[in-house]
Amino acid sequence: MRKTKLLSTLLLSVTLGAAAFGANARDSGFYAGAGAGQSFVDEGAYDDEDTAFSVFGGYQVNRYFGVEAGYADFGKIEPDVAGPALEGDSAYLTAVGTLPVGENFSLYAKAGLHRWNVDTDLPVLGGDEDSGTDPTYGVGAQYRFTDHVALRGEYSRFEIEDADADLAQLQVRFDF
Repeated sequence: MRKTKLLSTLLLSVTLGAAAFGANARDSGFYAGAGAGQSFVDEGAYDDEDTAFSVFGGYQVNRYFGVEAGYADFGKIEPDVAGPALEGDSAYLTAVGTLPVGENFSLYAKAGLHRWNVDTDLPVLGGDEDSGTDPTYGVGAQYRFTDHVALRGEYSRFEIEDADADLAQLQVRFDF
């Protein structure tokens, strides 16, 4: 509950702050995209990586601020020793701050909350599932090829209770 209130306050502050800067029509609007890369987990008996995928969408308030929601599939993580494999995914909502470095290149950082789900494959018990809500944050770089298409490189961390799942991806973003 407290995390949700914190995120709501953060998003409202970002939106009001962005409005104060004024939005240029070319620098604002809806966008969507998808990405692929690697997920990494190095916690306890788990030190593994797998192919990860994501889809996302958002609203760019102006060239400096935006709000993004998405879904990430972390793939399957195998333990170093005997034990169950883990499969995880996440739905997230973040505030995104962007720093333009040139006409087509920009850096960005994002922070927010995510709702994670982890499944374990326990053959004897038929599987088990756990879920929760924790912080997520990340940094990235974006190169804009046209007014409507950009390539992003992003590194994000998803906190999952006392563990962390990291995600490194290349993403394609389409602006509307």
